[in-house]
Amino acid sequence: MSSFKAFDIAGSGMAAQSVRLNTTASNLANADSVSNNPATVYKARHPIFEAVRAKLTIQGAPADAQPAVRVRGIYESTAPASQRYEPGNPLADANGFVFAPAVNAVEEMVNMISASRSYQNNVEVMNTSKELLLATLRLGQG
Repeated sequence: MSSFKAFDIAGSGMAAQSVRLNTTASNLANADSVSNNPATVYKARHPIFEAVRAKLTIQGAPADAQPAVRVRGIYESTAPASQRYEPGNPLADANGFVFAPAVNAVEEMVNMISASRSYQNNVEVMNTSKELLLATLRLGQG
């Protein structure tokens, strides 16, 4: 196994966590948005991750697929919108109701902290791999 694959794996993890951070930020930004129709209200989005394993040929040699983390897709929540009575709101329907997205700000903040820490862990993997490779190169100098 090449020493550089650690960079590829950590890089794919960083890219996946970046998508997670962006969708969480979008959910938080739209948590207070309202609509006059429950069908058009913002729906929370969450990425779906997939672990990609290295594939080997019958002879045991590596195939094309490299180990990585991949974003399989973005899941849109099916939770129903909450209905609030706000007759003074310009977006209120004929009955005075507005519809707000089913976004829990506390859950989204926890998700953001988790994604941020996962991203930081991948950065540490890259830094440690770099230090180990540099130490290996220095062995040949002495």
